[in-house]
Amino acid sequence: MSNRLKGIVAGLSLIIWPSIAFANVDTGDTAWILTATALVLFMTLPGLALFYAGLVAHRNIVSVLMHHFALACLMSILWVVAGYSLAFSGDGAYSGDLGNLFMSAITVDSLSGTIPESLFAAFQMTFAVITPALIIGAYVERIRFSAVLIFSGLWLLVVYAPVTHWVWGGGFMTAMGVMDFAGGIVVHSTAGTAALVAALVIGKRRNFPSSVQPPHSPVLTMIGACMLWIGWFGFNGGSALAAGGGAAMALLVTHISAAVASLVWMVIEWKKFGRPSLVGIVTGMVAGLATVTPASGFIGVPGGIILGLAGGYLCYVAVDIIRNHLHIDDSLDVFAVHGVGGIVGSLLVAVLATDSFSGLGLAEGISIASQFGVQAICVAITVIWTAIASYAIFKIVGVFGGLRVSEEHELEGLDLSQHGERGYHNS
Repeated sequence: MSNRLKGIVAGLSLIIWPSIAFANVDTGDTAWILTATALVLFMTLPGLALFYAGLVAHRNIVSVLMHHFALACLMSILWVVAGYSLAFSGDGAYSGDLGNLFMSAITVDSLSGTIPESLFAAFQMTFAVITPALIIGAYVERIRFSAVLIFSGLWLLVVYAPVTHWVWGGGFMTAMGVMDFAGGIVVHSTAGTAALVAALVIGKRRNFPSSVQPPHSPVLTMIGACMLWIGWFGFNGGSALAAGGGAAMALLVTHISAAVASLVWMVIEWKKFGRPSLVGIVTGMVAGLATVTPASGFIGVPGGIILGLAGGYLCYVAVDIIRNHLHIDDSLDVFAVHGVGGIVGSLLVAVLATDSFSGLGLAEGISIASQFGVQAICVAITVIWTAIASYAIFKIVGVFGGLRVSEEHELEGLDLSQHGERGYHNS
């Protein structure tokens, strides 16, 4: 064969091969999930990072930002090494296998439905990043940075990856018919429960609650909240894994729930304290988003409104009980907002997914009562497992490296004591 003919054949192969390899890829679905993946990462960096950073004292802003950035890096690597395999490989009832360590089985032409598997793995990676990052809000201003890294790494592999397999990876909850569209159980119930355990194990901040400083920058918190709101469109809408009516409805009900819950929180504060706060209204937004997440792909507009009302009110009540009555220092209300919201949405989806509320309907032969029972059992198992495992991991970390900084470093602030930097040089 002449060199010229070889060149022609090689050129044709470059044209023909991609069309064969990607014949089953839907470019519209792929484009949307590429966008959704970026949006979900945007929720953590910089959305959640700024949201939490504004809520702490000025001397701890660097530490909060460092926690988020470092976890985004560490969780991504662990997800590639073993997390994805444990969540989505094999057909075990309780855990995936290690057959896809380092994502070695993923190639350029591997598919997951109508999108490349590499994209599905990346999309799921962004969930694995934000879930342990949510827990940060429970232990800010008093934890060692090394403890954050060790706990979060172990937690991803011991709690998050197995629960993901149970619900989305073909595990026993999948077989039970559990409904969790975008992570009310997988993300919010696990993170919220771990946050409550963290607050109890690590203990209160010094002189909580009397001398704890108020949020140093509601402005940063509001900016971060807006990024979370936008990113949540990718979180819930992207979980449809396709560009179509399901993604569009998920996006719509997500927005509605957030708006309703924000106003509910604002009205409660206005009535109780005589004036509404910026921190309050954006916290209500997060409550509405967390509450609608598990149901977003199964409900219609009436369901979005109802979940906004329920999330705004019940999460507010939960904050008051945990902080003011039980005196638990879950510093940024992770359990009350994310945990309670995710659990409420995971239970109410059994009702709101029905035709009566313009939902998609339950599976054939399934009643509201039976679906509610499945939801309740799965939530309970997840909460119990997360609590036990999180407690054990914290105790292990405490033995080998310690959890809390010294009282002197806590008073000085974690920015200087842990990282040698200041967020503000004129403060």
